[in-house]
Amino acid sequence: MAVGNDSDESTWEYDPVEEVQRVIESVVQFGDYRRTQRRECHNLVRRFKLMLPILEELRDISQPFTENGVAWLVQFKEALLFAKDLLKLCNQGSKIYLSLETETIMATFQKVYEKLSQAFGGVPCEELGISDEVKEQLELMHVQLKRARRRTDTQDIELAMDMMVVFSDEDDRNSDSAIIERLAKKLELHSVEELNIETMAIRQLAEERKGQQIESTMRIIKLLNKFKRVAGMPETSVLDDPVAPKMLERCTSLVIPHEFLCPITLEIMTDPVIIASGQTFERESIEKWFEANHNTCPKTRQPLQHMSLAPNCALRSLIEEWCVNNKFKLPKKYDSAKESCPGKEEIPCLVESLGSIHLEEQRKAVEKIRMVSKENAENRVLVAECGGIPPLVQLLSYPDSKIQEHAVTALLNLSIDEGNKRLISSEGAIPAIIEVLENGSCVAKENSAATLFSLSMIDEIKEIVGQSNGLPPLVNLLKNGTVRGKKDAITALFNLSLNQANKGRAIRAGIVAPLVQLLKDVNLGLIDEALSILLLLVSNSEGRQEIGQLSFIETLVEFMRDGSPKNKECAASVLLELCFNNSSFILAALQFGVYEHLIEIKQNGTNRAQRKAMAILELITKSEQI
Repeated sequence: MAVGNDSDESTWEYDPVEEVQRVIESVVQFGDYRRTQRRECHNLVRRFKLMLPILEELRDISQPFTENGVAWLVQFKEALLFAKDLLKLCNQGSKIYLSLETETIMATFQKVYEKLSQAFGGVPCEELGISDEVKEQLELMHVQLKRARRRTDTQDIELAMDMMVVFSDEDDRNSDSAIIERLAKKLELHSVEELNIETMAIRQLAEERKGQQIESTMRIIKLLNKFKRVAGMPETSVLDDPVAPKMLERCTSLVIPHEFLCPITLEIMTDPVIIASGQTFERESIEKWFEANHNTCPKTRQPLQHMSLAPNCALRSLIEEWCVNNKFKLPKKYDSAKESCPGKEEIPCLVESLGSIHLEEQRKAVEKIRMVSKENAENRVLVAECGGIPPLVQLLSYPDSKIQEHAVTALLNLSIDEGNKRLISSEGAIPAIIEVLENGSCVAKENSAATLFSLSMIDEIKEIVGQSNGLPPLVNLLKNGTVRGKKDAITALFNLSLNQANKGRAIRAGIVAPLVQLLKDVNLGLIDEALSILLLLVSNSEGRQEIGQLSFIETLVEFMRDGSPKNKECAASVLLELCFNNSSFILAALQFGVYEHLIEIKQNGTNRAQRKAMAILELITKSEQI
């Protein structure tokens, strides 16, 4: 129903229902969303679609809308536009930013539901002439929106832990590359096209921030470049130069033909080559792609029958001719013949020397394999193909401590490759690694823990480590290790505790006591990690019984009083899980003065902490009513 203006014959008509419907239809066309918010986005869009039949009823109303009716439709449209902006961000925004700011984005979803709930709670049904059937639909929608607004989300704790590890500047060993690869898959940032789109999204984010939050922006760019290294792409300075080389910035009026640009770097090609899929790339870029152990075409993602490169002489001539005609200077050409990695040709001989009867020859061979396996993905695959994994596993039981240390560290480096993880496990390495973890040198123990972490990214290996009694020595390292050892242990224990059976094993191994001790040592900086594992363990009945001591409840309350914003958030999450399963924990927390801290967190905490605090307060209210 349109709203007319009778002041003259050229009547201008405003149709508020049409405006609202146009917004809803534009949202439905967004398509897919970023993985970290995909479920929330689809839930919201589903609710949008349910609103369309209601609009059809409004469209069929014969009488003109009253002023109150139009005002409600305007309010409804504004709520929808607010929701549309959020959905657009989750559709087009930086994936890294959205994963870092998960709690902020979740809070915005809550605001969307609040605005929509307010709109559906104030529909002037009588003035709009809405039928009883549609009234029931509106009331049902209002109830659903209120319920959605109060919904407590479940955090992707594995993703949060991975983000916590990769943003740590203290440990840059190759074991973290495995986490980078897992994160890239989780965030869907492992193809060239995805990474180029992410680069532009981050550039847009930096422009919108206008020089503010520079530290946060640089952290995002740092992780982007880590993803690019894994994918074999060159790193870029996003703030100055998102995807195009600086030489092009001086030629903004010059449009380079798209077919002259390398699909990987989006830079003009100086040495174009054709690969098995028929696609053309810059030689240096595609070589890096292959070196990163990829056997697919970066553009089509199709498997390649071979990795041979053929010069695209015709395209190179066209590029050179275009450069001459347009007075465009190509970048200086460097020798594209890459140096072989040190020791690369030696790998077959080194593997053979692992079985030598001469101790010194063995020691030198395993040390060199440790070094070459750290260099790049190609070397890691080559060591495995030459049969290097079985003798390395055998050397784990060798009485020479240095050989043992080199062997376990070489396996750590080799385990970065996904295929090697299974090979290492199938050779019976897990029990031997656990033996080194129990009895090896300090460095060997630390690298054994890191190796178990890397291998346990495969779910079935989590179970193998647990069944092989790998949890107790990790707990011991957590209790008695160096700072680095504690970090390796806590990271491995978190990963292993994602397995349900391992939660009980970790608890029986005595994990709770050292975790609680870590909570008391602020200088180690492992408080959030310890609380994250405790949050996993409280979902287990044995864990709740072990954790739910009065002294621990008091510790949680202390963090909610004096901790950092992140500490308060984690502590509130653990306390909520405890209280949800046992009302006696509510009484214990109240005795330690939690109520006033919950009120403070509800008002000033992080978005997630506020929701946890409100949920605990609701449990307290219910317990008082019983």
